[in-house]
Amino acid sequence: MKKFVMAALGGTLAGAIATTQVAGPLLAQESASNASVYEQLDLFGDIFERIRNQYVEEVEANELIEAAIDGMLTSLDPHSSYLSPDDAAAMQVQTRGEFGGLGIEVTQEEGFVKVVSPIDGTPAAEAGIEAGDFITHVDGESMLGLTLDKAVERMRGSVGSEIIITVVREGEPEPFDVSIIRDIIELQAVRSRTQGNAVVLRVTTFNDKTTPNLVSKLDEEVEALGGIDNVDGFILDLRNNPGGLLTQAIRVSDAFLEEGEIVSTRGRNPADGDRFNATPGDLAQGKPIVVLINGGSASASEIVAGALQDHRRAIVVGTKSFGKGSVQTVMPLRGSSGMRLTTARYYTPSGRSIQSLGVSPDIVVEQPRRAAATEEEDEPASAVRQRSEADLRGSLNNDSLSEDEIRQIEEDRAKAEAAAALREEDYQLAYAIDILKGLNALGPQD
Repeated sequence: MKKFVMAALGGTLAGAIATTQVAGPLLAQESASNASVYEQLDLFGDIFERIRNQYVEEVEANELIEAAIDGMLTSLDPHSSYLSPDDAAAMQVQTRGEFGGLGIEVTQEEGFVKVVSPIDGTPAAEAGIEAGDFITHVDGESMLGLTLDKAVERMRGSVGSEIIITVVREGEPEPFDVSIIRDIIELQAVRSRTQGNAVVLRVTTFNDKTTPNLVSKLDEEVEALGGIDNVDGFILDLRNNPGGLLTQAIRVSDAFLEEGEIVSTRGRNPADGDRFNATPGDLAQGKPIVVLINGGSASASEIVAGALQDHRRAIVVGTKSFGKGSVQTVMPLRGSSGMRLTTARYYTPSGRSIQSLGVSPDIVVEQPRRAAATEEEDEPASAVRQRSEADLRGSLNNDSLSEDEIRQIEEDRAKAEAAAALREEDYQLAYAIDILKGLNALGPQD
């Protein structure tokens, strides 16, 4: 028994020695790390004081500190940034659906401002700004080297004032200037229309109004067509949609899914991850859905496209999306300021991240660039009416169909011709409508 106790004590002592030998270096490393941080903070203080006392011009201390904070955040990724009190207030207004500006969602690439997408119905969209454009100068001043927030600040101004931006666009040999008149941007989150028997739902942004607008617009169009039985399907147009609120992306996806995961988020700490699931109820009542995306579809719009695609609830058509697969959390700070910090990545139901890769469409359909019309151009062949048997003098009548059946054929032909004309205006949308027609034709017949 005595030997057993001595052995136990020996083991405990050996364990204590081993613990001291392992933990000692770890504590020393942590202490050295803390010392290094404090040294760096002392260095920051030294530089701060030298700038205040020796810089060629007098500078405000608070401006120096805000610039340092912003630099720290923007060094992390393109979407983290410091929000001054004015910027924080502007962001709150924007999520409610109304704000002042040009109407473009931007990011930064290679030191220049890159347009993620213009917002429908805004001065930028009407001026012809396109997703993928680079803005190199504002009113003749270079944007190179500015932080994204500083660049955006240069583009802000009073409503009604003019701004001239210099644009570099792929396919254009030279940069060109675009004049835009600043205006109040009132976002209409969802626009709708019918094209034939298809309901087109154009979602321009994801703010507090998106889901209520989507529900009301869908109901209006279904009623206008005489009920869901007369609807071929739905087109969810997310092209040039820069995103917005994660909560709204989840609600829009849930509107068309009966069950299953919509999106999951994973942060630095695995315990901080979230998983969001659909609840019963499908606004489209099982009718086919086509989702349209392009390079201007980002963030929240990619969540919706990815969720509907992974659940095979929709066919995704268009071109590869932007590829913003991260989640930003806006955190309030003292003095009414705040910061936007990337806190997680999001993943589609199949577990794939779209960060930098984007959502790949099921069917790739490019949108042809429309060439400028000239007076010398001949009338397009599609506009020339082709002669048929019915135009020949004395041709026989069709005796196999009633007048109502003939009228129905002529109405269907008119719809088909209208769809063909749409290809000149919006080829991707026309393609989506053709898909719905095909799916509807293959469906069960009464």
